[in-house]
Amino acid sequence: MTAARSAARGLLLAAVLLYALNLRAPITALAPVVDDVRRDLGLSAAGVGVLTGVPVLCFALATPVMAVLLGRLGTGRVVAASLVTVLAGTLLRSADGFGTALVGTVLIGVAITAGNVAVPVVIGRDFPGHVPRVTGLYTAALNGGSVLTTTLTAPLADVVGWRWALASWGLLAVVALVVWQRAYPFGRPEPVVVVATTGAPDVWRRPVTWFLAVAFAGQAFGYYAVSAWLPSLLHDTLGLERAASGGAAALFQLFGMVGGIAVPVALGRRAPVAAVSAAITLGWVALPVGLLLAPSWWPVWCTFAGVAQGGNFAVIFTVIAGNAGSQAAARRMSATVQSVGYGCAALGPSLLGAVHAASGGWTAPLLVVLAALLAMGTASGLALRSVRRES
Repeated sequence: MTAARSAARGLLLAAVLLYALNLRAPITALAPVVDDVRRDLGLSAAGVGVLTGVPVLCFALATPVMAVLLGRLGTGRVVAASLVTVLAGTLLRSADGFGTALVGTVLIGVAITAGNVAVPVVIGRDFPGHVPRVTGLYTAALNGGSVLTTTLTAPLADVVGWRWALASWGLLAVVALVVWQRAYPFGRPEPVVVVATTGAPDVWRRPVTWFLAVAFAGQAFGYYAVSAWLPSLLHDTLGLERAASGGAAALFQLFGMVGGIAVPVALGRRAPVAAVSAAITLGWVALPVGLLLAPSWWPVWCTFAGVAQGGNFAVIFTVIAGNAGSQAAARRMSATVQSVGYGCAALGPSLLGAVHAASGGWTAPLLVVLAALLAMGTASGLALRSVRRES
């Protein structure tokens, strides 16, 4: 590979990873200052949970629309437009009251949905010989953005207030947009993205599709519920200061980067998928069980669960890619799994907030998370059994 070609490929990878930093960070930025937002906007715990849950609901509802736009406009335009929309939504969320914050949050959710659809297409098209590795780096970058916002939002809010602290993360979108436009200049011809619209019943008739949908629902429910409320839980149960609890919760995101890279490597070296999936379930379950039984050991539980949540995404979509039967079927199966999963995940932050408010503590919310993760583990095992039965 020539130096010029290597530099161009590096620029493409940098563009993808900088874009990925924006695909979770605006959502997780809210968690460290959730109590400030709730007081300032006069919201209940369930109400402020809506601001975290709405973007995830957008993932479920807007995916088909984004798939159509991707086919008509191409990845370059869709990604550039989504970054502009992330910036607009981030600024709008901090501008005024709850109504304005809700509109900004919807814009963020729709924009991130575009990325969820576009990035796998970009990776498959532009990194055909390195899909597992780049997918792992992409997953790590998703968690990296969450680490930044979870760690630094509270200290920023102590200095400039929660509104400016949340709005400041719009800088990530600006940087990503500049690099993306260098790597994928506006107007440059690109291959048309074909989005299959027929044959969905074939996918829907396969039990593995629905088992994976339940598994992804438990994974996504747990991830967004924990991301939204873990700083508050650590503050309430252990007395950690707000900045410290945000930094502690960042462990959960940080080790998601480890899982996002390590699991694709393990699968690439032919580690048994069933064994990897079982280990992921145990790691995930360690968080709610550990916080219930030994909360002072939270660094251990956050580390285990972080690796698990970062790696489980890779396991689920590796099973899809390896067993769908064709690229068209893989797209349909992936869309079904994501729509169902994110639809359930959208309930996570609000439901946990409501259960916490009703119970007055964190035991009941942790039991809700545990139930979702047990459903995830059971469905994952059934999905792999279904795959073996079909083969």
